[in-house]
Amino acid sequence: MKIHLIAVGGSIMHNLAIALYKKGYHITGSDDEIYEPAKSRLAKYNILPDNGWDANNIAENLDLVILGMHAKKDNPELLKALSLNIPVLSFPEFIYEQSIDKTRVVIAGSHGKTTVTSMIMHVMHKLQKEFDYAVGAGIEGFEDSVKLTGSAPIIIIEGDEYLTSAIDPRPKFMWYKPNIALINGIAWDHINVFPTFEIYLQQFRDFIQSMEKGADLVYNPLDEEVDKMVRQFAGHLNRIPAYPPESVIIDEKVFVYYDGKLYPISVFGGHNLQNLAGAEKICEQCGIPPIEFWKAIGDFKGAGKRLEKVFHSAQLLVFKDFAHAPSKVKASVGAVRSLYPHKKIFALLELHTFSSLNKDFIIQYKNTLDEADTAIVYIDPHAQQMKNATFIDANFIHTAFANSEILFLNDASLLAQEVKNAISNFDIILLMSSGNLGGVDVVAMVKG
Repeated sequence: MKIHLIAVGGSIMHNLAIALYKKGYHITGSDDEIYEPAKSRLAKYNILPDNGWDANNIAENLDLVILGMHAKKDNPELLKALSLNIPVLSFPEFIYEQSIDKTRVVIAGSHGKTTVTSMIMHVMHKLQKEFDYAVGAGIEGFEDSVKLTGSAPIIIIEGDEYLTSAIDPRPKFMWYKPNIALINGIAWDHINVFPTFEIYLQQFRDFIQSMEKGADLVYNPLDEEVDKMVRQFAGHLNRIPAYPPESVIIDEKVFVYYDGKLYPISVFGGHNLQNLAGAEKICEQCGIPPIEFWKAIGDFKGAGKRLEKVFHSAQLLVFKDFAHAPSKVKASVGAVRSLYPHKKIFALLELHTFSSLNKDFIIQYKNTLDEADTAIVYIDPHAQQMKNATFIDANFIHTAFANSEILFLNDASLLAQEVKNAISNFDIILLMSSGNLGGVDVVAMVKG
């Protein structure tokens, strides 16, 4: 098959391109900009295109075009493909077609998707189970984040509620029709496409109702919105609650109780215990006994940029976290505080997404940074300009976060100075951002 990927530079799209190349397909692609690591990884397989869209990339001999979310609906390559009646599929449509004869396991929810998916993949790999997967981030122990084979009986899919493509406004997870699914938690996100919480909630109701009668739905019963939704809309499904396991902290190490024994784990915090509960129940539905799960999960260190320990010494620990939504920020700060109750924590949060730069949404961050000893909220003026965000000042941040002690910065040089001071005066630095902190490389500063 000859397949062309429009917006091939995306995190998951470039992994799909590599997966299809490895499967023996003839792959081409295009994008307006391609950044690392996608650039080097595509070059490794000789499928790195020149930058830019070009209708001449689309020829009648193409069997299929796969459309990434980054491309707009007036993209010249998309228009050319449609005019030639070449089949055009979005990423989730294509994944569904490739997995139609497999057991599809979809991990959904506002937070924890990547981590839970990674946990399941870790255990299955360790137990030598054959499976395909599609996950939105790099996973330790896996070269690629997409794998598609003809032989694997099961596929693990990170189910994103964001839009499918520029020509299909449905959430990606509506395409997958899972046999087994998890909803781990619901907290309003993506305000740019779901302007009210009610609209956001409706996406998950639709997802539940898209599942066929008798399918397995694992869910977090401690999340009020999830529990209420499952009770109201999942009567046609096999509903499986996932309660967090009992745990204990001994000498800054976490152990889980199961069947009268203690099992060490390498992740921490209430949020991760809930992630583990969901992953354990999903694995059980896939035929893995709980005791095998707890034996295998002990050395799982977390998904990339999810409370990832990026530096440690006798004097200082540095964690990097992708957290940006309010529930994620609160969970990350709380997790670090629970494991290190007596250490001084410096928390740095960059507001970078469309939602987090919207004044109507920022009030959701109330009290999220309170457990840190010192907290900074940073906004990159360039990101603010690119997202057409309204002006935000320190007074607004203090009110929104309900914390007058927070230091608000929008100058990268001042941020660098504060980080430099923190390196000498704090035990833990917690970085929370989906951006790049204005180019301030905290890890490089720490390493000297």
